[in-house]
Amino acid sequence: MHYLKKHKRLVYLNLLTSGRLNEYLASVDEQAENMFSRLVKEYADRQGVTEQFKADNQLLWVQKINNIRACVREVVEREIIYS
Repeated sequence: MHYLKKHKRLVYLNLLTSGRLNEYLASVDEQAENMFSRLVKEYADRQGVTEQFKADNQLLWVQKINNIRACVREVVEREIIYS
């Protein structure tokens, strides 16, 4: 919502006045969450970050999964939230 207010004011005002702002925000949130979950799983699979890896080396698993989440967060923000 803050991004819309600041960078896409006309879209924000149209959604607000039409009463569809909350619906739009909920839709964007759902899309972002779905894409985030899917991409984290895909990236983890590609990089071999599995449950077995987690059992073998928890510290390295945490580092890798945090890196994957950070990368995916950037992709989701660029593709869905700030597009």
